[in-house]
Amino acid sequence: MNFAAIFYLLGKLLMIMGALVLLPAGVAWYYGELVPLQHFVMTAAVAGFLGLFAMILCRGSRDESLRVRDGFLLVTLAWVLVSLIGAIPFFQSEHFPLFIDALFEATSGFTTTGASVLSDVEVLSRSLLFWRSFTHWIGGMGIIVLVIAILPQLSVGGMQLIKNEMPGPTFEQLKPRIQQTALSLWRIYLLFSIAEIICLWVAGMSFFDSVCHMFGTMGTGGFSTRNASIGAYSTTIQMIITFFMFLAGTNFVLHYTNLTGNLKKMFLDAEWRFYVSLLVVFAAVICVDLTVQGNLPVLESLRFSIFQVTSITTTTGYATTDFDTWPYLSKGVLFLLMFVGGCAGSTSGGLKQMRLLLLFKRAKQSIVQHIFPKAVVTVKVNQRAVPESVLYGVSSFFLIYIVIFSFCTLPLLAFNIDFITATSAVVACLSNIGPGFGLVGATQNYAFFPWLIKLLLCACMIIGRLEIFTVLVLFFPATWRK
Repeated sequence: MNFAAIFYLLGKLLMIMGALVLLPAGVAWYYGELVPLQHFVMTAAVAGFLGLFAMILCRGSRDESLRVRDGFLLVTLAWVLVSLIGAIPFFQSEHFPLFIDALFEATSGFTTTGASVLSDVEVLSRSLLFWRSFTHWIGGMGIIVLVIAILPQLSVGGMQLIKNEMPGPTFEQLKPRIQQTALSLWRIYLLFSIAEIICLWVAGMSFFDSVCHMFGTMGTGGFSTRNASIGAYSTTIQMIITFFMFLAGTNFVLHYTNLTGNLKKMFLDAEWRFYVSLLVVFAAVICVDLTVQGNLPVLESLRFSIFQVTSITTTTGYATTDFDTWPYLSKGVLFLLMFVGGCAGSTSGGLKQMRLLLLFKRAKQSIVQHIFPKAVVTVKVNQRAVPESVLYGVSSFFLIYIVIFSFCTLPLLAFNIDFITATSAVVACLSNIGPGFGLVGATQNYAFFPWLIKLLLCACMIIGRLEIFTVLVLFFPATWRK
């Protein structure tokens, strides 16, 4: 491991984090919140000092390149560090008496999970609400992608860093240089963000709430400024947020091709069509179930089902109603969707639509080969054969995902937490969704968990956000050998 080069780059990341914290400090100054202003300025100073110290200490390695294993450690440490720094303003406020609670909130924010330990978010200062939601926006497109977009010297090792962080089984480079790719992704992200703010503001949401909910939507995080989440707003606003959640759950490479004039590619893309089909089918199933079993009007059932299916599938976690009170079939569908996630290359968490599509195609291939043992059956996506290495990787990812989900559920059960709460809490954190069922339902929170369980769930959030393998390889001795 090239520790000197890794810590030098982490120092630069901390310097950028210090600059980003000044934004909520500006919000605190604008609203006259002097105490939160002091907290944010102090956090920026801490991040800046630690970053500068690391850069000076390791300045001799600033031009050294990173290897693949260095990228794994850098990305993992980056998410841990920003979560620790991001927890400082929370901990300094009176609303997070324990540091583990502040760390849980910050980790949930940066990993775009949206799980919270707060029972009343409306008592927070505006600047703290802004910071809480802003962490989603930073983490949505990815901290490493942000750094690569800003720092040209990272372009050499940037592809490996983005591959380690970007969700999905494959990553498609848009430009010849990786910095140009990172900038292209962030321009699209910024364009959609501005568009959503304008739409929400015109629809009647305050400008402050529009910005905060844009952070939660585009980052597919789900933190809201209201206790009732999106249920506190009009149907028009709910429809706007549904649309932008859908966009955030779509592969940003497809958005890039659309904006460059190739509109056909999205509609011909197998993953995107699978994504849309899944949303339509399961929204229809829940709509019928709510109408028949829940005795709700058809239009109301349709509105609830479309919003909640989109929210859970894209791992945003917003809610317009307490879906934990829905009929069992509807809750069962939502629970299954918690594992799925959005498209590869989106800001969503979960297994991803592409992996699910490849698993189905792999299963079909196995069945056909059992019927015709001598047949050569190739798995194809978008008229291209999928390499066996990718298929093996997807199968391995799915197996490891289920193993981690199972073993992380056991400690919760050991603390005598009921099965529904335990399983949904783990999958909600591992898939970066936020709300689950039972004691962590849409109207509940994670405050009651013991500190050890909160720490475990923080680990689940980071592991899920970094697509498991990035963190898992660090526990293998071969990674640390020269």
